Amino acid sequence: MLAAIFVVQGLEQLRHPSALNAKVAPFAEKLAPLGLPNDPELLVRANGAAMVGGGALLATGRVPRVASLVLAGAMVPTTYVGHQFWAETDPAAKRAQRIGFLKNVGLIGGLLLASVDTEGKPGLAYRAGLAGSSAKRTAKRAKREAKLATRAARREAKLAATQAHDALT
Repeated sequence: MLAAIFVVQGLEQLRHPSALNAKVAPFAEKLAPLGLPNDPELLVRANGAAMVGGGALLATGRVPRVASLVLAGAMVPTTYVGHQFWAETDPAAKRAQRIGFLKNVGLIGGLLLASVDTEGKPGLAYRAGLAGSSAKRTAKRAKREAKLATRAARREAKLAATQAHDALT
């Protein structure tokens, strides 16, 4: 369900990138000194492709954690460019943009949660800690068993020496 909005909006951006030219152009100019192309349509298409690809991967359950991170990354510039409520002067438009902004922030939060979801399976950090604990327990048990075996061997050696001494006398 989370993926649907990204696939639909991503396809819209791929089909009609020029519809967002006016909003994206100032952002593209800000990014140009960082080495990104100053081409609003290209940036819109790239963002749309990331949304379609990430949304499709998330919807099909393939690499959902990576797909969620890609989508969250694509949502940051989308939210910044698309919902600049702080720049609005009309109260109704400001309210509408703030709602859109907060909706997108909520989607980003959901994506971040999805990016750490292990579907009920323990995560890598937990499994690594568990393996470390298991190794410690195994080493401790081996040390204890070696100590007990050493004591038993000493007792047997002492008993054998005593029996050998008794047999000679």
